[in-house]
Amino acid sequence: MRFVSSRPVLFLAASALALSLAAPSLAQQAPEPAPETPAEAPAGQDAEPNGDPVPHIIIADEPETPEEPEVAPIPAVWAPIPLDAHRNSAFGLYLAGRNALTSGESAVGADYLSRVYALTPEQPRVREQAFTAALLAGDLDEAGRIAPTDPEVSPVIVQAGRLVQAVQAYAGGDARRADALLMDAPVGEPHDRAGFYVQGWIAAAAKDWDRALALPPADFDPVSAMVARANRARLLEQRRRYDEADAEWRDLTSHAITGALFRQPYGEFLERRGRRDDALVQYDAAITAGTADRRVIQGRERVLAKGRPPALPSFRQGAAQALRTAADQMIAQRAHEFGVVYLRLAQNLDPNDNTQLLIGQTLIQGGIEPAGRAALAEVSEASPALYAAARIQTAISLGKAGRDEEALVELRRAAAARPDEAGVAYMLAGQLMQMERHEAALELLNGPLLNTADQGFEVHFLRGAAYESLDRDTEAEAELWAALQMQPDNPTLLNYLGYLWVDTGTRVQEGAAMIARAHAAEPKDGNIQDSLGWAQYRQGQYEAAVVNLEGAVDKEPANAEINDHLGDAYWAVGRQREAGFQWNRVLTLEVDDKRRGEVEAKLRDRLGQDPTGDKGLGSAGGAAD
Repeated sequence: MRFVSSRPVLFLAASALALSLAAPSLAQQAPEPAPETPAEAPAGQDAEPNGDPVPHIIIADEPETPEEPEVAPIPAVWAPIPLDAHRNSAFGLYLAGRNALTSGESAVGADYLSRVYALTPEQPRVREQAFTAALLAGDLDEAGRIAPTDPEVSPVIVQAGRLVQAVQAYAGGDARRADALLMDAPVGEPHDRAGFYVQGWIAAAAKDWDRALALPPADFDPVSAMVARANRARLLEQRRRYDEADAEWRDLTSHAITGALFRQPYGEFLERRGRRDDALVQYDAAITAGTADRRVIQGRERVLAKGRPPALPSFRQGAAQALRTAADQMIAQRAHEFGVVYLRLAQNLDPNDNTQLLIGQTLIQGGIEPAGRAALAEVSEASPALYAAARIQTAISLGKAGRDEEALVELRRAAAARPDEAGVAYMLAGQLMQMERHEAALELLNGPLLNTADQGFEVHFLRGAAYESLDRDTEAEAELWAALQMQPDNPTLLNYLGYLWVDTGTRVQEGAAMIARAHAAEPKDGNIQDSLGWAQYRQGQYEAAVVNLEGAVDKEPANAEINDHLGDAYWAVGRQREAGFQWNRVLTLEVDDKRRGEVEAKLRDRLGQDPTGDKGLGSAGGAAD
């Protein structure tokens, strides 16, 4: 069977947090809340590298933190059932919230659960779910307000609440209160890394330099300890203790395995100290080690051009970067939901499109696709590269959901933002092929971005598939052959060209040999096994064909073409009743008009049947055994 790989499926991980939010919970009657008692909140200052305060635009005074309302014990019997002002019951709101969360509508679910918590504050489980829902939805103020403290709540959630409350206090301009929160109740596992990374920046903003420059805990793993020391090096530079900062960076870059990760920030430090030649050494070393990213390349170009050194991050920017690093570590451990929490906190401190893109990608990785797409929609057009990446990620997500037209719109937006980017044009062509718009795909594939002297095998392959779909077999063969010369052992290419030769009868034996090689490389692929069985059928090896085609149907039971092939093979070995079963089965599957007509003709002409379309369960009336 010929096949073009469908859209990439990049993000299939499930979100444990989203599942926990959907778990059942019992709510009970809420008492009247006690009056809120305002508490005085001191103001904190952020600082730039020179120690001067960073001005903040204050629209209104920070809301004073209310005391927790006194909560009555959970009553044995509800009388009456709690209702909100619109006569919605706590039960109904809770079920609506659960349904929204399981559908991936994080913001809607968070709103419902917040309303349930307002009716039933005595319920620790409801409070926990309202808190986690608010986190995933990005409502950090609400999450900080209702962060659980009950001993019955999972410590993982309680520690997340401590982190959120401290960071949100700092984001609101109260560095001293944030520092005091972290001092009084340090953030514990599994959020201890994030808590320690951000603690230094918050303490520095609060002018608590002893805590800001504290060494990492002895029980930190080696990588986390190095990350913490990199933060410390930046803070030493903030404190103008340049020799100590340089010593930290020199030690961090001296490690054989991890040292290359710190060459870029060390290079920037050296630029700020006027040591351009030394900075160039660091950038070149990163390139040699293969760890160079865009920032390293830009740093090297900046040094050679004698450009202005990059500014030292402010305390808020440093705290945001620390949280992004902690998010990277969580995501690497597949804890996507906590990675999202850290990224949202970072975005609240230092809003930018790069972090917003990461939020959307991480939500999708965690299986919360609607929320991920909503986050990606907030990436602005300020950076064409980031905007295009967000549109592509959204298109992939929509494609997985079968929303091809919407995916196509997103890819067209990406192409408009990056009109000279060949990779975007290739993805757009692939989407058009997926939607069987082969002529439109060919326009792109034959255009100046993709039809180049150095085009990759993927472009040749996709162009060949487009030609084959339009019955332009000679051109298809030339493109597929060109692709195969570049990737001679690629199972997909071997199968596709081999099947073309077998199916058209042009080079049956050579095509069959290529398919056999593909099957040996990918024995679990049902499409390739179908090609092998069909090649055997075309060579008159009917019994062998039946064995392989049965195996292919087992692997791809909903594939109409494979079921049709098996019907033909059954007919060839005299198993007419089973052939009729397979052909009737084809009519119940997703099948194009041409194949449907061919199968209906087989049923009428060979078996004397009216096509049943009965999912393959009808009798083969008139069949001769």
